[in-house]
Amino acid sequence: MRDLENGAFGHCRILHSVGTRPVSRVPSTINHGGSPPVKRLRIGVVYGGRSSEHEVSLASAAAVFAHLDRKRYEPVAVKIRQDGRWTLAERPPTIASAADTILDARLDQARGNRSIREVHVVAHPGDETLLTIERGEPGHAGADHTGDAIVNGLGLDVMFPIVHGPYGEDGTLQGLLELANIPYVGAGVLAAAVGMDKAVMKELFAARGLPVVKHQVVLRQRWRADRSDTTDRLGQQLRFPMFVKPANLGSSVGISRVAEPSGLADALDLAAQFDRKIVVEEAVAPCREIECGVLGNDAPEASVPGEIVTSREFYDYEAKYLDDRSVTTIPAALDPDQTDTIRRMAVAAFQAIDGAGMARVDFLLGRDDGRLFLNEINTHPGFTTISMFAKMWSASGVAYGDMLDRLIALAIERHTDKQETRTSVKEDPTGAGTSDR
Repeated sequence: MRDLENGAFGHCRILHSVGTRPVSRVPSTINHGGSPPVKRLRIGVVYGGRSSEHEVSLASAAAVFAHLDRKRYEPVAVKIRQDGRWTLAERPPTIASAADTILDARLDQARGNRSIREVHVVAHPGDETLLTIERGEPGHAGADHTGDAIVNGLGLDVMFPIVHGPYGEDGTLQGLLELANIPYVGAGVLAAAVGMDKAVMKELFAARGLPVVKHQVVLRQRWRADRSDTTDRLGQQLRFPMFVKPANLGSSVGISRVAEPSGLADALDLAAQFDRKIVVEEAVAPCREIECGVLGNDAPEASVPGEIVTSREFYDYEAKYLDDRSVTTIPAALDPDQTDTIRRMAVAAFQAIDGAGMARVDFLLGRDDGRLFLNEINTHPGFTTISMFAKMWSASGVAYGDMLDRLIALAIERHTDKQETRTSVKEDPTGAGTSDR
């Protein structure tokens, strides 16, 4: 750790260091009334984040904390604030309805939540961990007002990211965890990045022969430079009604349904507030919104499909998290051939992006002609109490707690597989792999 003392955090004297550990080698234990101690995995649940989906992440994380089996796991709450600062939360989010959790998050932001400790986070791949660096407080391990630093190894066995949107499910957080060489739940860097970018995603699906709706991509700078030409071109290339979406955002944030040309400019302005890249696509109308869950790594499985019947024009942010009038039907009322096609297409979409762990795949099914379109894949589906992903797997025989167990096991499986990859061209006589450092 000597190199940390004069690094990016400025000069600091390390006052306290807690030893780090490789994955699963020194698990924490809990003793039940004199019985042999039970080994527990330390699970770092990372939530919050810099995106507009910050509040949704708190609701999802609350459910994860509530359902992690304390006999098997020791959860560690790691919150990323909306300004991007990392904190160790002494009070993790508690289970509540999504609407109540979102409201509480807004109140916490307004008054300042004092149950957190701000830290800097550094990847430390040699010990397969993350280091936290925090400013010393008077009386803490000899720290005083001089600004000495406290360095701790989190000693986590698995990271469980529940950070929705940009800077969380777009490959950036996954890149940090790859550098730290820590097992983590969910998609890797590539799959997360592709799963976040609706424009790239649709191009990849189309290249694989998967059906996607007709669409165009508009860059924010192009829109601002020539608004009239952009709307005219879109009107010529696509038919109304249209959907206008930020390319890199989820939870239906910034999405508009445009029925006629007069509404197109406002919709583009709204989407441009959330992303530099905008996807404009023809609506499938009338249609049914069908979803399917996927679990696995190299041999993924699909859940029974579910259907969303919303009280709104489409399944927007309010309908997903704040409106209890939306109805879900699980399993969806489909004939056997439709069900089989949707499940096979969900797995194909997952494999197309080289998915890992989990994903929710969304489809549009035409009511009049029965045409099926792959809408998008979400590599970090919501984990709230009204989450379609959890409900579909429950209907498939996988309870919420069991789903968490499977995701953690899949993270370790994927990490173990990665460790077999050679990192040097030199021959290793032991056959155990080699690494030049």
